[in-house]
Amino acid sequence: MKTNGLARRIPWTLVVFLAALVVPWLGSRYDVFLATQIAISGLFAVSLNLLLGTTGLVSFGHVAYFGIGAYVCGILMKTYAMPFSIALPAAALGAAFASLVFGFFCVRLTRIYFAMLSLAFSQIIWAIAYKWNDVTGGDQGLPDVPYPDLDWMNWIPLLGDLRIAGQFYVLTLVVVGLSLAAMRRIIHSPFGRMLTTIRENAERASAIGVDVRRYELAAFVVAGGFAGIAGALFGIFSRGVFSDYVFWPKSAEVMIMTILGGIDYFWGPVVGAATLVLLNQETTSYTEYWSFVLGTILLVLLFAFPGGIVGGLSAGFAWLRRKRRGTASPEPNGADVTRVEVKRA
Repeated sequence: MKTNGLARRIPWTLVVFLAALVVPWLGSRYDVFLATQIAISGLFAVSLNLLLGTTGLVSFGHVAYFGIGAYVCGILMKTYAMPFSIALPAAALGAAFASLVFGFFCVRLTRIYFAMLSLAFSQIIWAIAYKWNDVTGGDQGLPDVPYPDLDWMNWIPLLGDLRIAGQFYVLTLVVVGLSLAAMRRIIHSPFGRMLTTIRENAERASAIGVDVRRYELAAFVVAGGFAGIAGALFGIFSRGVFSDYVFWPKSAEVMIMTILGGIDYFWGPVVGAATLVLLNQETTSYTEYWSFVLGTILLVLLFAFPGGIVGGLSAGFAWLRRKRRGTASPEPNGADVTRVEVKRA
């Protein structure tokens, strides 16, 4: 019991952040590449889970706001030479505004109709990105999106010795960490508790005077804004923004990340994103039939952990704690019988 209490007092979030922070110094350039992709994908998946796991809204078009954030940031930095400090907030605001407009219509529907309408809006964004050659570059996209000006990192000890990719990874990790902290705070706030109430029983929440549509729209806007931040970071990381970023398979990918990790846990989508990225990299390097192998592995994981990977691990640790408590303090002979007799009396 003392060990469990000590484990709960350890700030595991800070420990994981510090462990991820040392990747540029201890890992290779490939490790930095993977870590950057995992961090951005984790933020994208957590933003979707704000709708899926917290509010109970299944969105098939969440990739639209990811793509809008990528295009806004890419256009501002490449075409207009705007600094990253302006382009990133603009990407978040642009994605949030688009989610406000689309969400106004989506929240008026429920269940599968909500999901299909969100998908329809994302296809509209994809069509605009694919056809508007003068702004988005059309099917050629926006290649050579520049890195942010990171010369200020040269004045910070240890950071000045890193390559540009390592410095951008540190910047990405800080932005993702702050975004995750903000979303965690939102989820545990009274606003987040009300979203959970709507997820459990929207009819009862409406009956007690809650404006369900307004809360769902607010959640839609917040999730879209953070998805825009993830898209902006991904466009710089990929050194280009292309129409594939807003095509519907990207929504399926982030949905798999969220469900694979566990929608009932805040860190579940991050674990799912890391798992999917690593599995994708490993399978593609060993076989040309990587899609079949990856699909089979994902099916096994989903059947083995119906509550997600984090849910399965949590259940396993709970079972071990119960087993250890049962062996650490065994009941004396006849104690169960005596307890039954007392209850009967």
